[in-house]
Amino acid sequence: MTTLSSAPGTTTAHRPPDRSSPVPAPAARERRNQGGVILAVPALVWYLVFMVGPLVAIFVIAALHWPGMLQPVSFAGFGNVRTVLADPVFLDAVTNTAVQLAVALPVMIVGAYMLGYYVAQNPPGHRVLRYLLFIPGLISTPAKAMVFYAVLSPDGLFNGALEKVGLGSLTDAWLASPSTALLCLILVDVWSGIGFTAVLFAARLGSVPDEIGEAAQLDGAGHWRTMWRVHFPVIRDFVGVVTMLQFLWTLFGSAQNVLLLTQGGPGTSSTTLSFLVYQKAFIAADLGYSQTVGVILFLVGLAGLLTIRRVFRQNY
Repeated sequence: MTTLSSAPGTTTAHRPPDRSSPVPAPAARERRNQGGVILAVPALVWYLVFMVGPLVAIFVIAALHWPGMLQPVSFAGFGNVRTVLADPVFLDAVTNTAVQLAVALPVMIVGAYMLGYYVAQNPPGHRVLRYLLFIPGLISTPAKAMVFYAVLSPDGLFNGALEKVGLGSLTDAWLASPSTALLCLILVDVWSGIGFTAVLFAARLGSVPDEIGEAAQLDGAGHWRTMWRVHFPVIRDFVGVVTMLQFLWTLFGSAQNVLLLTQGGPGTSSTTLSFLVYQKAFIAADLGYSQTVGVILFLVGLAGLLTIRRVFRQNY
């Protein structure tokens, strides 16, 4: 047995270092952090080049007078902002976009949640129903546009059905009427997104413990109260995420349906902000105006995301 002593004149025995001991925790942690940074470099470069770069370019181009890709460029400052805000077409686009969001978003989220709740109850044929709800997401945008054009054209299926049931006086050129063109685009947005969103809700509701719903039903709550008073608060944060996704899709993705079905008309009755960005950039060749609207669209999207996040955040 070796005795360790620190008294004067005595020899202190030292245990030789254990070469098999692991690397100290701080050093190992530092090495792991360095490895993680190295692995993240490609993703960071990609993000800077393809995400931050175009975002900065939007703000730069918005301050330029650029009447075409091959035309000389000059500094416009806030001139584009004044031009955009004074343009009646822009004001119509703002109104149409606000109506589109105010109608399509609540209808889509509420309808999808109710449909997802039904699917989550595993009714007969629920597996087939899940696949059927995915069908709109499997159809390309031009194909969807052709389907709705065939339904809503003056000699289309909808007018034909009205005439068959004796309501021929209600027929109209739905896509060419100033009072109905925007509503038809909203219908396309809702039909395209409600099924996919319902499947997302069904997947999230399926992870809620069955005991929660069973306890509510034992207390006398029906499906309606269980759906809105029990399950909805549990997945409130997920509802917020889905609402943000659909908000962004409706705000930025409506241009393709407008382009394929109405071209923003008749007049400006179906022109939205996202379509106005396309129209001014690729048809009118006014890049400064286009990207000024793009900056406004970006700020609207950011404000909308923050608002939705605040409304749907968990309050417990």
